[in-house]
Amino acid sequence: MADIRLEREFTASPARLFEVISSHAMLIQWWGHDGMTLPEEQLDFSKPGPWYAVMLNDEGNRFKMSGQVTRVDQGHSIGFTWGWHDDDDQRGAESHVTFTVVETGIGSKLIIDHRELSSEEVAARHSAGWNGPLTRLARFLG
Repeated sequence: MADIRLEREFTASPARLFEVISSHAMLIQWWGHDGMTLPEEQLDFSKPGPWYAVMLNDEGNRFKMSGQVTRVDQGHSIGFTWGWHDDDDQRGAESHVTFTVVETGIGSKLIIDHRELSSEEVAARHSAGWNGPLTRLARFLG
């Protein structure tokens, strides 16, 4: 098993950052990578329950992920499970993600702890993979 931890600072207030990472209307604005759309999704991290997203790239390739929101500590953190689906829509190995928002001198910081990834190679791909959404999140927050 392998874990990763990413941190990104924003000028947004902690309350604003938490709103943007938890509410459906905001999540769909930044989730995914440039050049991808979300033709199917149930993205709402404001309360416990199931979530999923299908990302579609310019070449028509579909990438589906899903899980359960397991914990919401309003204004502070969100915990959820994560699993990729294969071409037959079978869900693969499950990992655990925690988004934590902390106040900083310029605004707030988002800490992403992605734990229990199946290997160091998978962890490295996820570490690189989170950069796309974090870049989009920074643009969205302005």
